Amino acid sequence: MILQAMTFNEFQDCKALMDMLEDDEYVGKYKFFIEKKFEDMIDWFLKVKLEINSRPLPAYAENNRKVCMLDLYLAVKREGGHRRVTDNHMWAVIAKDMGLDYDDAELMRLMYAMYLDVLVYYYKIKCIQGTAEEKEIGEDAGAERRTRSMELFAGTSEQTAAEQEGGTDEHFALYAGNDWKGLRRLNTRRRFDFQRAKAAVDDANISVLAHSCKRNHV
Repeated sequence: MILQAMTFNEFQDCKALMDMLEDDEYVGKYKFFIEKKFEDMIDWFLKVKLEINSRPLPAYAENNRKVCMLDLYLAVKREGGHRRVTDNHMWAVIAKDMGLDYDDAELMRLMYAMYLDVLVYYYKIKCIQGTAEEKEIGEDAGAERRTRSMELFAGTSEQTAAEQEGGTDEHFALYAGNDWKGLRRLNTRRRFDFQRAKAAVDDANISVLAHSCKRNHV
């Protein structure tokens, strides 16, 4: 259903179909439908993307023998691509694999160049771009995680340093009143600094001593 509903409005649509061709089992199962869609894709690419209207589809060899573009694409891909087939003089093998004659080798090379070469080039470029974008996204995500970890570590380090430098501000202890009537203990904790505590203790001692002297005098 996805294959039958597929249309070509941008090259990303072409890439989606060509991605499907990486699955040999899928191609074997739906080859009849893929052949037509593959020709539709080539037709759109030539006429819309490249603005070339002089290359008719379907394409034919001598004696009115139809050349299946899908078979041509898959045969060249299977042998390692256009350059490898050309360098190793394998176009005759490609022609024979497609049910044609060895003498059709040059025709197969020309048809691939006319209908498929630029299309495959665009496809490879898109694949490389997609891989690079995925890698960049992964690197950005990793960098963001590292940045957050460093910020968290820096914040913890600063807090620890502050505690070490001004540790008196972070200490808690039981606070007691220092009036002369006696020490009134509270069951709560409150923050205080040591200098204030020392002054409070000194005041308490003076108050206790003064009160003790009055009692002895009486």
